[in-house]
Amino acid sequence: MCGPRSSTSFETTLIDKSAGFAALVVEGRGARALFGKEAGGHRWQRIPPSEKRGRVHTSTITVALLEPVCATRVKLDPREVDIKKTLGTGPGGQHRNKTESCVIATHRPTGLAVRVDMRSQHQSLTMALEILAAKLAALEEETRASSRNASRRAQVGSGMRGDKIRTYRAQDDRVTDHRTNATFRLSLWMRGRWSDVTAR
Repeated sequence: MCGPRSSTSFETTLIDKSAGFAALVVEGRGARALFGKEAGGHRWQRIPPSEKRGRVHTSTITVALLEPVCATRVKLDPREVDIKKTLGTGPGGQHRNKTESCVIATHRPTGLAVRVDMRSQHQSLTMALEILAAKLAALEEETRASSRNASRRAQVGSGMRGDKIRTYRAQDDRVTDHRTNATFRLSLWMRGRWSDVTAR
């Protein structure tokens, strides 16, 4: 998804991917403000050109965000982390595909695992440990939040619309934010014009 029109640029690094999954790091001034509220489910609805009966097809992706600052609150004990190194994949030439540039870090007490495949083993190891620490911090926060919200959930339920935060309807040129009930023009949204995308 495009960002708003501005002089700000972001550096995006793909650190892992597999079928139905992608993990990336976004760095740059304003990145947190732009992407910080994107966590949750995103539902895309459209009518493909090949659809003969006009039926709406729906795809859903789930976005999870981990902030690097969380890692400072968690100190990893190297004795509790298993490191596995494997051959790298993807672009980078034969050298990358023949060297163990991919790192899988597993935290034994929790079972959390992180797989990072960057250009060098050193890069992958550093990033894997940072992400693993951030995941542990997020797990701790989730545990605290679950305890605080348990009684409320028991009374009123989740209150979420399928836990989705936004729906994109290509056939209607409309985006609906389920948290605010605001609607926007999809054609402008996709071009990054987030300041003037109010629906007609």
